[in-house]
Amino acid sequence: MAAARSALLKHLRVNVNAVPRNPNPLFSLSFNAIRRHFSEELRGTFLEKSEVTDRVIRVVKEFQKVDPSKVTPTAHFQNDLGLDSLDTVEVVMALEEEFGFEIPDNEADKITNINTAVDFISSHPQAK
Repeated sequence: MAAARSALLKHLRVNVNAVPRNPNPLFSLSFNAIRRHFSEELRGTFLEKSEVTDRVIRVVKEFQKVDPSKVTPTAHFQNDLGLDSLDTVEVVMALEEEFGFEIPDNEADKITNINTAVDFISSHPQAK
């Protein structure tokens, strides 16, 4: 077999042309450029912070144990609105329902005021 291969290779000539390293411009994009492209595309799906603020305030004002006149964008659930930890959990659950996604427990524990809720929800791609 090796002899046949050797004899065949002596009689065949193959023209080899240099091929550009990345003929398709898409392949010449760096990983960072591709990541930036998709990040920008995703960023377009996030809710506007002002919309999130309005909706969070509305949800908190509708909570039965809250005096709506005390609800401000900087209100703390316990210190300013007088909610206990169970009430805070209920508010977070109402926010999950309002925005259509589940907030992981470790993140829900950090949501103690309206600002924190707004920051978390407005930076979450699944919020609707």
